Amino acid sequence: MKKLMFIFLFIFTKSVFGQDLKMARKVIDTLTSREMWGRGYTKDGMAKAASFISSSFAAYGLVPMDGNDFKQVFSYPANTFPGEMMLRINGKILLPGKDFLLSPESRGLKEENLTLAQKDSVSFINAEHRLLVLLKDKLTWSVAPEAADYTVIEVDKKAITEIPEKISIHIENKFLPEFQAANVCAMVKGTQYPDSILLMTAHYDHLGSLGKATYFPGANDNASGIALLLNLAKYYARYPQRYTIAFIGFAGEENGLQGSRYFTEHPLIDLHHIRFLMNVDMVGTGENGITVVNATLHPKEFALLQQINQNKKYLSKINSRGKAANSDHYFFTEKGVPSFFLYTQGGIAAYHDINDLSLTLPLTKFEDLFRLFIDFNKALMK
Repeated sequence: MKKLMFIFLFIFTKSVFGQDLKMARKVIDTLTSREMWGRGYTKDGMAKAASFISSSFAAYGLVPMDGNDFKQVFSYPANTFPGEMMLRINGKILLPGKDFLLSPESRGLKEENLTLAQKDSVSFINAEHRLLVLLKDKLTWSVAPEAADYTVIEVDKKAITEIPEKISIHIENKFLPEFQAANVCAMVKGTQYPDSILLMTAHYDHLGSLGKATYFPGANDNASGIALLLNLAKYYARYPQRYTIAFIGFAGEENGLQGSRYFTEHPLIDLHHIRFLMNVDMVGTGENGITVVNATLHPKEFALLQQINQNKKYLSKINSRGKAANSDHYFFTEKGVPSFFLYTQGGIAAYHDINDLSLTLPLTKFEDLFRLFIDFNKALMK
């Protein structure tokens, strides 16, 4: 009988977490779809992602953090590229995202058959039009909160076989001084200590698009984090805890941690009531374990996390890292909120490029990371 019960529980547990993985895949597929258009600044991509997350919170049975709306609306500046995106070097048409990128603060420019002067082995300029062309081994894009008075083109070295001498360009930028975005905030109230809060966070925005035809899917960065967040939200809505479990999907992380900065300056909950914050970004791999930022700031909690992992053998390794301003935990740390930022290691190398696809994201340790979070939160509530 005991053996049969064990087999039943094993199958049941595997099916439950298998369903979680299936759900994660669906979330990532949705967030990386053309409909979401890179969860950025054109075609309402970021707004659509925010609505998807808030609708998910509502469907699971969570309540808004402020009691009225899941969305905390705010604004910040962003330089965008919604229109024309044509580049021809030495007569060859180059493709945005694949063959070239722009420095994100670049201005628009429309010129035909300009001459480039070589400055060094990788730099070519047209001083009159304040144009710089850089040859790169890898193309990595970002977002900028300002528009400059120059244009920088980054070209993959493999895309051209000759020294750049002639360039034709038609690029349109649009600077948005007050782009409107929203943090998506929800919680499951604690049954015994509702004023003690465990906060789970992840950013949902990504880089958006480069022109009319190219967008950046952002599967690992950070659709994977939102998938984990929604899995945890669904779990805790079904199994409320003694402490309040709260969730925030941040906007504007790629543009300088804008969402988390705004939330800490305009908090919807008392920051002093947060027992611990766990922020996740890029958790779609895990073959080589995870890294925990702020581990050295909170040795007691890091030792607890390590002990749980050693006992349950979830991950091959948990690496310790010190304080860093590299994700949405940072402004909470600055406000005195005890926080960890976790990211997985190994697997795909795609990062801030058009190859960060749902199809190639392995989710190697997604289920184990989910279990680790459940166990860690439980231990924190003791």
